[in-house]
Amino acid sequence: MAAAVLLCLLLSAAWTVSSEEQGEGNTFREELLLTPLRSGDIAATFQFRTRLDSDLRQERVSHYRLFPKVLGQVISKYSVQELHLSFTQGFWRTRSWGQPLLQAPAGAELWVWFQDSVTDVDKTWKELSNILSGIFCASLNFIDSTNTVTPTASFKPLGLVNVTNHNLLRYATLPREIVCTENLTPWKKLLPCGSKAGLASLLKAERLYYSSYHSQSVHIRPICRNADCSKVSWELRQALTVVFDMYSTGLGKRDWSLFKMFSRTITEPCPLATQSKIYVDPSGSEKDSELFDVSPLTQLESQVPVHGERKLYTVYNLLEPGVFNTSRNLNIALKWKGGISESSPPQPPVFHAERYVSGYGLQTGVINTVVYNNHPFRAFPVMLLETVPWYLRLYVHTLTITTKGKENKPSYIYYEPAKDRQRPHLLEMLIQLPPSSVTKISIEFERALLKWTEYPPDPNHGFYISPSVLSVLIPSAATMRTDEMEESPLFTTLFPSSDGSSYFMRLYTEPLLVNLPTPDFSMPYNVICLTCTVVAVGYGSIYNLLTRTFQVEDSKGGGLVKKLANVIRRIRGVPPL
Repeated sequence: MAAAVLLCLLLSAAWTVSSEEQGEGNTFREELLLTPLRSGDIAATFQFRTRLDSDLRQERVSHYRLFPKVLGQVISKYSVQELHLSFTQGFWRTRSWGQPLLQAPAGAELWVWFQDSVTDVDKTWKELSNILSGIFCASLNFIDSTNTVTPTASFKPLGLVNVTNHNLLRYATLPREIVCTENLTPWKKLLPCGSKAGLASLLKAERLYYSSYHSQSVHIRPICRNADCSKVSWELRQALTVVFDMYSTGLGKRDWSLFKMFSRTITEPCPLATQSKIYVDPSGSEKDSELFDVSPLTQLESQVPVHGERKLYTVYNLLEPGVFNTSRNLNIALKWKGGISESSPPQPPVFHAERYVSGYGLQTGVINTVVYNNHPFRAFPVMLLETVPWYLRLYVHTLTITTKGKENKPSYIYYEPAKDRQRPHLLEMLIQLPPSSVTKISIEFERALLKWTEYPPDPNHGFYISPSVLSVLIPSAATMRTDEMEESPLFTTLFPSSDGSSYFMRLYTEPLLVNLPTPDFSMPYNVICLTCTVVAVGYGSIYNLLTRTFQVEDSKGGGLVKKLANVIRRIRGVPPL
């Protein structure tokens, strides 16, 4: 008996030591940023960061404390170097709302960097997309070679890796993907506390989808564990951005609160979180004035560089005991002071873009992308990525780039032509944008005639074209040292810049809706109906005449019916017929 007890103690101690070795330093941080917008709407940005202090590329991890085991196994099995996935409903209105912290295209977007140990990248990419389709209950299984490209310069690794072989990268979008509760539920289950406690308790599906814009994303990358990067950790960054409309949600008022937005309040932080904070921007879109009174009052403030400027935020630390009131309830409210003219036009952002299709008829057209550089005295380059399906035949010789009425030649251009039913067009260009300029990129295309089996169930609705991707380093007025990344708020550290003179931004244009030549799908129905009628009337009659057996009826016998009638009449005592 004593030996058995000693053995149990030894096994328990060994398991505890192993758990401490594998789980030591694993952290979970959660943040919420509330930003009133110039249009009167409000944006709520959630950031959840889970760090695993183990190298999934070299170690075999068997114990997962905070990091989701399902994603850890996917990374190890498919040799993933970086993974970025987003689901978005709506479009970020840059002119009205300003520059986003993290924008994503409408629908679904997936781009993955694989390790150099992967031999067949296309096969691994297909299997990985199918696995992620099951994990997030999405239609990622529709990703195939017809909507997958390999960019050369637009998507660089965001984590700790020096990859120069762009053949290990795959990028795909599904602009027609519909985002719903089925995608949100598995996303919330990846959090250590789920949606039971902490900031994630505000994520009520019926409130999130009753909004102007909703985007949820997952970012997985390796990062440095210490200063000299001798050890590697893995970071899971979950971000969710939602924009509530002032009229549909706010009843036409600029006063906001957590209960007004999410129909619930915060009762407790996540017990597993090492940091749980809420940042509130009382100035809105104005630089030097506070337009909102924030309650309850707090003494914590933080000055953070965002989009090249330093902004002062009101901070609520949920781990402090005095944050919650006696009822264990935290309902942050923003009351509008006034003082801003609603009729005045909003200040345009430094950088934004738009995209549209011009032309008439169903044979040819023009894709136009307009890029704006509103910086008064600084020029900067922009990397433009265009992905066009194969059924739009691009005329590359018609590509024109004009700035201020003059031709603007790109310093770098890469074009990969499409193959029918195999791969899309890929066009990448590095264009220099002069200060206070508008640059227009135009290219003509011809619509292809598809096979009648290749049309979707609603062909007259049109075909969605993936949005353009613009990657740019914008000159910054505020510097940020790279050694502040670990202590900085999460919403400022996804795209770190090596130098403090500029900040990185990736923007997406609107997805296009293009009509293709569509045959009259009622004709097969008419042919089927006419054919069935001819077969039933004509062939059916002839078949009956050829196969029916004719017999001469005996008029004297009367047949079986007459005999049965006479039997009944005899029983009743009536003379037979």
